[in-house]
Amino acid sequence: MSWSAGPLVAFDLETTGTDIETDRIVTAAVVRLDEYGSVSDERTWLLNPGVAIPEQASAIHGISTDRAREHGAEPAGAIEEIADAVAEVLRSVTPLVVMNARYDLSLLDRECRRYEVKSVGERLGTSPSPVIDPLVLDKHVDRYRKGTRALHALCSLYGVSLKEAHNATADAVAAARVARRLGEKYPSVGLIASTDIHDLQVRAAAEQSASLQAYLRRTGKPEAVVEQAWPVIPRQR
Repeated sequence: MSWSAGPLVAFDLETTGTDIETDRIVTAAVVRLDEYGSVSDERTWLLNPGVAIPEQASAIHGISTDRAREHGAEPAGAIEEIADAVAEVLRSVTPLVVMNARYDLSLLDRECRRYEVKSVGERLGTSPSPVIDPLVLDKHVDRYRKGTRALHALCSLYGVSLKEAHNATADAVAAARVARRLGEKYPSVGLIASTDIHDLQVRAAAEQSASLQAYLRRTGKPEAVVEQAWPVIPRQR
């Protein structure tokens, strides 16, 4: 069965910033959608990240430092639960949809290291798979389209409603629906097995990064380096 014809599980994080090595998880969602695109199950977390949430981040996702400290779970236990939930999905070979997986899955990996709990990869004994990343797939099927490829733009392009952007649950659901619509529109990626689409994205993500790096080096940034690994950036030693 092709990955786009069956159930999907989506994963999303809202965080304190954009640096996978230093920033922290504030909210997380793991949401299961049936083959018709309806939500059949969901788990959500609000964490006390252990650091102040910058105002710029709070303005995006709506979670203040005070709210996180008062209502958020202690991070070590929550990170354990999140990593276990993600690993459980992947053990079932259900595709895990993650918009910009390189960011969310890498940040989760670093949080696992921070709190000395097993990462998703360590729980599985291999790199997380199968993962479906609408960002990578959209760039693969429509390489030269201009404009932003943020989630809200992909929702507009593929006819998916997104009423609460930067809410982890809403973003997760929207990403899964975008992935399914993308697979339906482009049979070259939609009508293949989940293991094959994962491998395709590993190659596509590397090619996309190499292309961006070459462009940056041609246009005034000769030392630019763009990470090619996907869906998890290897840990720095």
